[in-house]
Amino acid sequence: MSAEEFHELHEHIEHGAHNPEMAPVSLTMAILAVLVAVVTLLGHRMHTEEVVMQTRANDQWAYYQGKDTRLHTDQKLVGLAGVLKGTDSSKAASWIESTKAEADKYDKQKEEIQSEARKLENEATVARRRADRFDLGEVFLEIALVITSITLLSGRKAFWWLGMLSGAIGLVVAASHMFIQ
Repeated sequence: MSAEEFHELHEHIEHGAHNPEMAPVSLTMAILAVLVAVVTLLGHRMHTEEVVMQTRANDQWAYYQGKDTRLHTDQKLVGLAGVLKGTDSSKAASWIESTKAEADKYDKQKEEIQSEARKLENEATVARRRADRFDLGEVFLEIALVITSITLLSGRKAFWWLGMLSGAIGLVVAASHMFIQ
């Protein structure tokens, strides 16, 4: 909520203070303003978590690519060693076995790293979906705040009820982040 919006809200509340029957509307607006701030904060934190998880997934994929490059290098070296003639065949055989073992190790590690990268990507996706719920909840709460403020200007309680309905929808949408997997 910007400073200008806060100032406007304050003016509406002052207007409501002069008209006692509008006091519940002013209280509702104050509550909605707090809820907007809370849902906005939670949305920002969830977006931050999404970025962190995606960065970790990207790091994991880079690690995977490094292992894959080493695997292919070792495989090429083993193939090349089979073509070249060495002076010490036992030393060459030992080197070939060592390089094959290293290639096998990289191949196994690659699968684990890939699995972890996919897991982190899934976590980032879940965080993004949860952040989207907070963002949508924030929109409904802000709409509720505006609609409720119309009550102070028009004196019509229907806008207050519509504002509270929009606020309830905003809360339900924001709370639904808990059910996203």
